Amino acid sequence: MISGRVSWEDYFMNIAKEVATRSTCNRKHVGALIVRNKTILATGYNGSISGLGHCDTEGHEMVNDHCVRTIHAEANAIVQSARNGVRIDESEIYVTASPCYDCFKLIANAGIKKVFFGEFYRDERISKFAKSAKIELIDLS
Repeated sequence: MISGRVSWEDYFMNIAKEVATRSTCNRKHVGALIVRNKTILATGYNGSISGLGHCDTEGHEMVNDHCVRTIHAEANAIVQSARNGVRIDESEIYVTASPCYDCFKLIANAGIKKVFFGEFYRDERISKFAKSAKIELIDLS
C-alpha cells in the first residue's frame, strides 16, 4: 500500500458511511454500496417509500422495537440497480451494518457474492445461510 492510501475495502466502506448520511430514519443511519471490479454500481440508504414522509419528520412506525417505516439500505441499493438496468450479479456489497435476514435474502437472490459490513447488527441467521449460499461475509469493524 502506498503511504497514506487506503485499501479498496476501506475506500468503499468510507463511501458507504457517507451514503448513510442521507438516511431519513434518525434511529439508525445505514448506507450500502454495490461494487463490481472496483466500480460502484449503486448506492442506497435507509429511508421511507419514495414520495412519502420520512421518519425524521413524520415519526417512526414501530414493530417489535424496530422502525418498519424505512426501506433498508441494501434493499434500496438493489432497487436502484433494477430501476436503472444495472446488472449486479457476481458483485459485492458494502454495508455500514450487517444485513437483516430479509435483506440478506435479497442479496443472495440478486447474485451478490460478498458482503462487507462495518458492524454486526442483530441477526445471526445470516452467518448460517451465507455459508450454505456460498456468500462471503467480511467484518470490517
